[in-house]
This record gives sequence, C-alpha cells and structure tokens, in this order.
Amino acid sequence: MSESIRNTMRRPTISDLARAAGVSVATVDRVLNARHRVREETARRVYDAAQEIGYHAVGLIRQRVFEDLPQYRLAFLLQKPTQAFYQSFAREIEAAARAVTTARLQIQIEYPSSATPAAIVEKIKLLGARNQAVAVVGPDYPAVTTAVEELKDRGIPVFSLLSDLATGVRDAYVGVNNRKAGRTAAWTIARTAKKPGKVACFVGSHRFHGHELREIGFRSYFRENAPEFDVVDTLINLETAEITHEATLTLLQKHPDLVGLYVCGGGMEGAISAFREENVDGRIVLVVNELTPESKAGLADDIVTMVVATPLPALCKELLSLMLGAIENGEAAVPGQSFLPFDIYISENI
Repeated sequence: MSESIRNTMRRPTISDLARAAGVSVATVDRVLNARHRVREETARRVYDAAQEIGYHAVGLIRQRVFEDLPQYRLAFLLQKPTQAFYQSFAREIEAAARAVTTARLQIQIEYPSSATPAAIVEKIKLLGARNQAVAVVGPDYPAVTTAVEELKDRGIPVFSLLSDLATGVRDAYVGVNNRKAGRTAAWTIARTAKKPGKVACFVGSHRFHGHELREIGFRSYFRENAPEFDVVDTLINLETAEITHEATLTLLQKHPDLVGLYVCGGGMEGAISAFREENVDGRIVLVVNELTPESKAGLADDIVTMVVATPLPALCKELLSLMLGAIENGEAAVPGQSFLPFDIYISENI
C-alpha cells in the first residue's frame, strides 16, 4: 500500500492539523487545552483547518475558539420531515450555523404535526418560548399571523421562508421570487411544447402565498405571451404524492390534448410516477420544484423537463445573517424581503 493511500485512511493527527493550519504543534495544543491565549486569527485558522481535514476534536476546538463570543438560540419551523427537500433544508441550516464565526449558535429545528393552523401556532409558540429568533415555513392563516404578532410584541423577530406569511408583521421574507418562478415555468412550457394545447398547474394550498404567486406568474405569462395555450383550472394537491398521482392520471384522461404541467409546490413525485405509469415519453412538458432524488431521476429519464430549485446553502447563510442582525441591531436593520436567484436544472446539467 502506498504512503498516500495510508495517509488517506488513517485518522488525522495533531501534527497533521498543525501542518494544515500552518502553525506549530504547540500552538494547536494551546488551542485545544486553553493553556495560554492564542490570537483570534490563529485560533480560527486552526479551527478551519480542523474542519477541512476532519480532525476528530473539531467540536472541542470550536468550543475553545468561540467560547468568548455571544450565544444565541435560533429556531426553525419547517414542513414534512420525511420529504427529501426538507431533510436537505435542515442539513443546510445546521451547516450554515456551524460556519458562523461571530457567535455561538444553538439551533432548534421543528416540524408541525400537521399543516393545520392550530398545529403550526402550537409550534410557533413553543419555539418562541425558548429562542431569540424564529423562522417559519408554512401557510398563511390569520391564526398564524396572530401568533407571529405575539412573538413580535415580546421582541422576538420572525422570518417567513419559501412562502411568505404574516405580511406586514414578520420581519422579513427569505426565499426566491415566486412570481418569477411561475413565469419561468410557463416560458419553458410555451417554448418547448411541441404544439399549443392545454396546460395545468398544481398548488399545495391557496393558503401558501408562494404557491399563489407562482400560479399568478404562470397564468400571466400565458395570458400575455402565449394566448394560444389554454390554462385549465388550478388543482390543489395538498403537497402529497398520492393526491398528485391520482390527480395527474385524471388530468391526462380528461385532457388528451394536455401539453404542459407545472407542480407549484410539493407532491411532484406523484406527477412523475403518473407520467411513468402512462408512458408519457416526453409528449408533455413537466416542470417541478426542487432538485431531489426523484426529480433528478425524472430529469435523467426525460420525464421532467425542468426543475426550479431553491439555492438552500445561499438561503441559509442569508437567513442566519438576517436573524443575527435582527437580534443584535433590531428589526430596522433587516430588509422586508430578501430574494435569492433560483437555480434551474435540466437533463444536461444535473
């Protein structure tokens, strides 16, 4: 076995860490054991190198490096913990928190037991009791707005994610421009469909503000630029694969001249499976949201034409920056909305 292979298999040592950080072993020892003060710049370099090489005591080094920094508790209420997208979202939040070097962060990620207003409000109140800032993905109900108002009255900043809610009350919306996302989906169908015909879209719920904006953008593009296409009545899929599957099969049967379908929110797995089942074979343009194993496979098999995706790493970095800014400097320092450019995937760039 070559020396290089042996080096990649063994656990990094303190000497490896010192070499990667460009400091002496004694300096690394001082960081690890807090024997003497080390310059902040040097300590951070040791920490960055420990992360890069996978040093086993990276957690201890982080504690030593950041022990004098302010500590904040941040909460995140996501949706549907079994979905690949939200699992990725949670991982990116944790990764962004680990990358923050100006504070020590305690992260709490929760999910409501259901999408009902009562379940969401219950979680918002629970998170607000334990944390200094809260970010929420969810539908826009009056009860949710009231819960957000109560947190704001207690000085706890609240952020809406992906789909806006509690407009005028929450501190900021962080996500993509959903109206532009809908128009982009419509542009793709109008430009790539083999001939004009009927097009359809699914929304998870009319209470999801982001879904409604996507639908508005979708319809307005066809109305303005491609009137030869007929947009049928919008269908609600509750963001579930099962409902989307059955609704897609019904749609295909009812409209044999269907040429395009856009799934504005979740549940796209059902549309993909229905297209497979019916052997649509590229006859209908399918646009979905978020790059997941299912949508990636759909792109590879030419079932999905395009994926409009949220740039989760960039979103989480921006979100944490805004949450910390609101805690430290007040809500006046936070813009009312922060749009990130969405990613576009086709079969040729996955």
